[in-house]
Amino acid sequence: MGALHPRQLHQWAAESVARTRARLPKELQSASDPVVTLYQSSPDQTVLDQGFEPDLLGLFEGASRLEADPTSLDSPPRIILYLDNLWDLAGEDPKIFAEEVRTTYLHELGHFLGFDEDDLALRNLD
Repeated sequence: MGALHPRQLHQWAAESVARTRARLPKELQSASDPVVTLYQSSPDQTVLDQGFEPDLLGLFEGASRLEADPTSLDSPPRIILYLDNLWDLAGEDPKIFAEEVRTTYLHELGHFLGFDEDDLALRNLD
């Protein structure tokens, strides 16, 4: 398929996240409402300087639901999805891309919900 316009990847990713959120149990939908989802092509230098690999698929930033102080003025928790890396991992296949976006979104949402890497692995979200 070759290179796609970044807007197409963004659209597909946003649609996948919306479908994923719609399938969450109602209590998880409402619990995840404060989480902002951002779409970037790849990790920026700030993320790489934190020790993350250039092929990072997604990142959760902010306080987990367990740590969050509802009166805090800090920035909201956010999930960043790295679309070029997800597209590469998917072998440039739109269906696989949508599935990788779903899995990565759920993995990062799990961090917001307070799950560590072991918890996520038990739920097949590693």
